[in-house]
Amino acid sequence: MREAETTHISGSALSAKLRATEFGYLDDSSHVYLDHTGGGLPARSRLAAHFRRLTTFCYGNPHSENPTSSASSELIDSARCSVLRYLNADPDEYVAIFTPNATGACRLVGEAYPFAWGDRLVLTLDNHNSVNGLREYAHSRGAHMVSVPFTGHELRISDADVEAALSGGGDARKLFAYPAQSNFSGVQHSLDWVEMAHAHGCDVLLDAAAYLPTNRLDLSRIHPDFVAVSWYKVFGYPTGLGCLVARREAIGQLRRPWFSGGTVQAASAQIAWHRMADDASAFEDGTLNYLSIPDVETGLDWIRSIGIDTIHEHVAVLTECLLNGLRALQHSNGAPMVRIFGPHDGCRRGATVALHLLGPDGLAIDERVVSRDSAASNISLRAGCFCNPGAGEAAFGIPRTVLDRASRLSPDTIDEYVHSLGLPHGGAVRVSLGVSSNYSDVLAFLEFIVETYRDRPHSGESLGPRVHC
Repeated sequence: MREAETTHISGSALSAKLRATEFGYLDDSSHVYLDHTGGGLPARSRLAAHFRRLTTFCYGNPHSENPTSSASSELIDSARCSVLRYLNADPDEYVAIFTPNATGACRLVGEAYPFAWGDRLVLTLDNHNSVNGLREYAHSRGAHMVSVPFTGHELRISDADVEAALSGGGDARKLFAYPAQSNFSGVQHSLDWVEMAHAHGCDVLLDAAAYLPTNRLDLSRIHPDFVAVSWYKVFGYPTGLGCLVARREAIGQLRRPWFSGGTVQAASAQIAWHRMADDASAFEDGTLNYLSIPDVETGLDWIRSIGIDTIHEHVAVLTECLLNGLRALQHSNGAPMVRIFGPHDGCRRGATVALHLLGPDGLAIDERVVSRDSAASNISLRAGCFCNPGAGEAAFGIPRTVLDRASRLSPDTIDEYVHSLGLPHGGAVRVSLGVSSNYSDVLAFLEFIVETYRDRPHSGESLGPRVHC
């Protein structure tokens, strides 16, 4: 069913009807879920559809021709088509490769991209570590890394700085990787950078993991060479499934450093010879998650039935409400209770908000305190640095000289690293909204802040060590 042919419901109906039916378990347990950038929530109807499918027929390993294998293969092929259709991607131009997650999609590109001496990897400083990790593949093969800096206090990146980074390198092979939406600040970076990069002879890896759950991505309008997706962020279930959506021309230049079961047409044990498969299976190692991949198609059908534009508008309105509420919070002495990192309004941003809660003295409350207190109030949010060191370094104003000194000290623990940076905290608090969110969630969080921290200084005493970033 095409998007235009579906019957969409209004944002207010979305908030009430879906919350009462598909996500009723939130209110049943009085839970406030504010971690949609970490993971979406499964709709009850999607879980029921999965159960019905597995209890009405038998499905087997797709690497065969028997009836159960053929049934699995048919559903997997249908799911691939559904992914391309949802992204409006021409199947003659793009192919959908199933991966464990967006991280797995990025790894596929990194390990197989033909970096050579003198080539360039261009990364925005705003990137998830799953993208930052590409630099290890680049460095190992003699390629240079170029960073695109932040511009201004909203943690945005300017077109001019992107173009400057892309224009260097002469005729060297270049790969440009950036997020459509920051997983730290919610900033939405320009999709026009894709064609800008192509104009400078760069291939493009677009990280769409944080963007896709509440935004339309039309691959007939923009044509990144590689797109990384995690489906659990879009519709909650199944976990452990993502996609690398890649242009056929782009994957033709990739050279995988190994082969495995399912990735080859044939191989010999006695002589060092193998022939890779000539389709998406060349990048899908071993047996696919054939019992869950069909849930990607039913999940996308469910999103279509609501309408991604309806979801986008619903979440945008809630985000504006959240930002307005956060900016208005004050202690009795007039000091603000919240410091927001990134855009303070809804312009060119998603529903991810990074912040510090502040005491009446203006000092940031330790993120571990907020994590502990929010959990006690049955609120799920995220605290730390969110695997995006570039955004955190910019948000907290950490200069490169301090980072260089800290790295030379080779700290053994996260707390030692935080101390070496001279930070009074180890990160930020992140709240993020999604399709299941409603106004009650926003108001509950704002009330939690006031009731727990207004006019009350908090220390970080009796807190356990930080075990990860």
